Amino acid sequence: MMKNSIAAILLFLSSSNLFAQGDIEMATGLRSSGKIYVVVLVLLTIFAVLGISLFLLDRRIKKLEK
Repeated sequence: MMKNSIAAILLFLSSSNLFAQGDIEMATGLRSSGKIYVVVLVLLTIFAVLGISLFLLDRRIKKLEK
């Protein structure tokens, strides 16, 4: 499970530059006012909570299977 998670994270991080589309007006506005960091922080928090909850759910399911 942990190896798959690490592999997925590395794949995501390595492919994130492939989808860059240059200078986007909305992103430039958010970046200049500093709000882009809030957006990134919220998204990272959501993904972290989802990952932790899925990990805990997986542990509970394994315990029930045994």
